[in-house]
Amino acid sequence: MKKKIIIIFIFLILLLSFIYLNTYYKAIDVDKYLKNNNDVEVLKIKEGYYFDGGGGKDVIIFYPGAKVEYISYAPLMNKLAKEGIDTILLEMPFNIAFFDMKAANRVIDKYKYDNYYIMGHSLGGVVATSINIDKVKGYILLASYSTNKIENERGVLSIYGDKDKVLNMKEYNKNRVNLPLKYKEVVIKGGNHANFGDYGRQKKDGKASISRDKQQSITVKEIKEFLYN
Repeated sequence: MKKKIIIIFIFLILLLSFIYLNTYYKAIDVDKYLKNNNDVEVLKIKEGYYFDGGGGKDVIIFYPGAKVEYISYAPLMNKLAKEGIDTILLEMPFNIAFFDMKAANRVIDKYKYDNYYIMGHSLGGVVATSINIDKVKGYILLASYSTNKIENERGVLSIYGDKDKVLNMKEYNKNRVNLPLKYKEVVIKGGNHANFGDYGRQKKDGKASISRDKQQSITVKEIKEFLYN
């Protein structure tokens, strides 16, 4: 009887784990951003998606937020590429970046650029800032923070919305000590947590008072200034 109970318990744990890992926010209306257009060539690659904006010098490697389908960030990646900033959108096992923390290392070894930037949303940002190698010029955090000490050439750009109810501000403020002197914080008025991607409303998130497109456009503008000013 005891052995049978243990087997049932293990089965339930496995079942619950399977359900958890396969429950996530799905992308909404992103297909057009995964296709070539006049400004951006979009390629499906082993690591995820490559958005070639013809930059050649700079590339942003992006870690998606946890439990979010990675292609939800295709609109933001495509908009950055339209501005001449090549981007690589990483596909994570079970949509959780912790399961492939060193994905950016493989990308850096594979694609030759002058400047590499690592960006992540939410938990993806926490993972992104664990990539501490000399070739990384700077980090971009979207509704996220770093639990690791960061020291690099360009520094850190941190962006979040003032309607964000998902970002743990207590942890955010506590981890400010990990950021370098070159640190810029941008608070998007009317922005929330989910609108950096296109996956609908996130549980417990605040209601944005600006459109998703507006939040992403502001984000692109701030990233351009961070890279080139």
